[in-house]
Amino acid sequence: MGYRVAVVGATGNVGREMLNILHERQFPVTEVVALASKRSVGREVSFGDKNLKVKALEDFNFTGTDFALFSAGGSVSAKYAPIAASQGAIVIDNSSHFRMDPDVPLVVPEVNPEAAAGYTRKNIIANPNCSTAQLVVALKPLHDVATIKRVVVSTYQSTSGAGNAAMDELFTQTKGIYVNDAPTPDKFTKQIAFNVIPHIDVFMDDRYTKEEWKMMVETKKIVDSAIKLTATCVRVPTFVGHAESVNIEFENELSADRAREILREAPGIMVVDNPEENGYITPVECVGDYATFISRIRDDATIENGINLWCVSDNLRKGAALNTVQIAELVGREYLKKAA
Repeated sequence: MGYRVAVVGATGNVGREMLNILHERQFPVTEVVALASKRSVGREVSFGDKNLKVKALEDFNFTGTDFALFSAGGSVSAKYAPIAASQGAIVIDNSSHFRMDPDVPLVVPEVNPEAAAGYTRKNIIANPNCSTAQLVVALKPLHDVATIKRVVVSTYQSTSGAGNAAMDELFTQTKGIYVNDAPTPDKFTKQIAFNVIPHIDVFMDDRYTKEEWKMMVETKKIVDSAIKLTATCVRVPTFVGHAESVNIEFENELSADRAREILREAPGIMVVDNPEENGYITPVECVGDYATFISRIRDDATIENGINLWCVSDNLRKGAALNTVQIAELVGREYLKKAA
């Protein structure tokens, strides 16, 4: 036996990755339905060796659907996720809309799988922000050993995090610069080709951006509310893969060597850390991989108990689609057991 799964936003970057990962991980399905807005009806998307015709979300009845995987933006989730949940589907939502709802668990399966049990309150589980997801995978095993006091993180986030049009803008600007076309910003506030932009999402009253705020509050909800975190989130001219420079201060002693040992044994992590052999991972090397890669683990000599590390992951996978499918696997395995 298997599950009936609906993928909402199936024509987008993350929706397509969800379909790929459902197939790659052999998620037990009896039927997969591709949903998007009415303007996409009739388009085809791939699921393994099959092509699925897109159906209209607006007209879809979720009765009989086990999982509804949403990746179509906050406004779509706000309207249709409660409808899907009320019709019996367990919604796993990739937007920011439900993340801080106290009745909706925010889950990264390697970090807080026990939180998934709370899905019964609204039949909805939230997926964290892409930059948060890879960060907490790295933080949790270290926190369990030495208790994290404070985190300072700077992100280097690819254009795919802003969608297809943002990736197209990077491509068009890059190509245009070589033929002396002026790079005109559209999806970004400034030129993205051959540039970096310290601005993701809107600015808030305290001068942090909402992306930076998300990293702070989501890390607290997923790992520990006592952790202090400050972030600077930067868009960089890459297509896929988010990187993060992370400085961590602990309550208790933890050396870089011990941290390296802990991370090597942690779920979802691949440690590649041998500077003499250029042993570190860059965004282009993580694309298409499930792992969160950790490199450049080293002691911070400026504080008593501190380390620095470099964290890289495919944002379309662990930052979005993979984490969504892993949540569905967790719920199916622990609570539904339909496919056992």
